Amino acid sequence: MSYPASRLRRLRRTEGLRRLVRETRLDPADLILPLFVVPGVGVRRPVGSLPGVEHLSVDGAVEDARRAADLGVGGVMLFGVPDPRDKDAVASVARRDDGLVPETLRAIRSAVPDLVLTTDLCLCGYTDHGHCGVIGADGHVENDATLPLLAEMALVHGAAGADVLAPSDMMDGRVAAVRAALDGEGLGERVAIMAHAAKFASGFYGPFRDAAHSAPSFGDRRSYQLDPANGREALREADQDELEGADILLVKPALPYLDVLARLADRTDVPLAAYQVSGEHVVLQAAAAAGALDLRRATLEALTAVRRAGARLIVTYAAKEVAGWLHERH
Repeated sequence: MSYPASRLRRLRRTEGLRRLVRETRLDPADLILPLFVVPGVGVRRPVGSLPGVEHLSVDGAVEDARRAADLGVGGVMLFGVPDPRDKDAVASVARRDDGLVPETLRAIRSAVPDLVLTTDLCLCGYTDHGHCGVIGADGHVENDATLPLLAEMALVHGAAGADVLAPSDMMDGRVAAVRAALDGEGLGERVAIMAHAAKFASGFYGPFRDAAHSAPSFGDRRSYQLDPANGREALREADQDELEGADILLVKPALPYLDVLARLADRTDVPLAAYQVSGEHVVLQAAAAAGALDLRRATLEALTAVRRAGARLIVTYAAKEVAGWLHERH
């Protein structure tokens, strides 16, 4: 049926009609808030390159987690930012059960029992060289030598109360290694894996590396993260992670890779997630600060696009603000 019998504008005429036929909905429960935890007590220090984001001591992380839960945010994702003096070549501090992330997990679990707790699983924030794995004699990241360290880290986080582990290192076989470790220690039925299945070597990560103090001290991460030009390779990565036991597959960054997200949605029944990374967040914040766009409208549009492309969950630094806006809308 064509014009004039068909008039597609009829269902756009009022807000009530538009809401009634809306295909994609965004809800606070879809969102995951990243938190950066540092040593100390009473610490709440802004991250200069990442507007609205702070370095928090454990008590501050508990406060932000409680606030997020009160707003209906689905969960938090924890990143440990240890004292640089505690870092070494093999990320020993990442595998201590008295480390920042395990301590924060226990504290939030006690204060906000029902909030979903996810942890980042990677060595880069804990190594003195800033790479995501063990460095070999030739100066390259050793894939297989890294896997046992990630498995140990996974066990520490799982035992401390994590609901979901998010391996972000992009080592081959890391999902299988983590799943085997969890199953072997009786944590397999309780702890899920959200694999960074399609994590691209992106220029949008800069502000995050400032927040996590995880920039590599030499070279870059292109030998293990995905080439931004390769969509089909991303699908192969996701297939492999699913076969190895991933419960959720994550695409990172989000907006520049909606094509990958949509293609994954067409080929898997595993829940999909996307990470609106630091550079995406800063672009919106800077444009709004310059008066070039409306922050609320543009942020909600961007996140709705990510949901429309297939993401069930979205990791975003704006989770609390977005949840507040959504409550106002309804």
